[in-house]
Amino acid sequence: MSDTDKIKIITNNRKANFEYAILDKYEAGISLEGTEVKSLRDAKVSIVESYARVIKDEVFLIGANINEYKYGNINNHEPVRNRKLLLHKKEIKKIKEALTEKGLTLIPLKMYFKNSKVKVELGIGRGKKLYDKRESIKARETDLKLKRIKL
Repeated sequence: MSDTDKIKIITNNRKANFEYAILDKYEAGISLEGTEVKSLRDAKVSIVESYARVIKDEVFLIGANINEYKYGNINNHEPVRNRKLLLHKKEIKKIKEALTEKGLTLIPLKMYFKNSKVKVELGIGRGKKLYDKRESIKARETDLKLKRIKL
């Protein structure tokens, strides 16, 4: 990434890092309508309950909620709909092969503007067990305690 790339994060899926162990990451463009982009500029989006799926050699973001644009008219977009993600064919093929393994899923990790274009960071993740989640909480708490002691 060069210095000319301007990135403005719209939203993070913090729950994804807690619920899943991320194995691989991809950057994808997203096909949107005009009012959706305006709504994203106001950060009126939730990707917490969304996921991505490969359907007929195309990747779709399913369940992402982009609120209606406040100043939109009757041509306003639907808040929850399937949105096409834009990836290279080689990347789609890699993702498709990875998802054939049992227990793996494709999750949106964050959504951001990169040079005024909306991008979605996707992660191939494996669901964590309850004891894995507890271990990550313990590790986070010990890190916080160490930081407090050092201050």
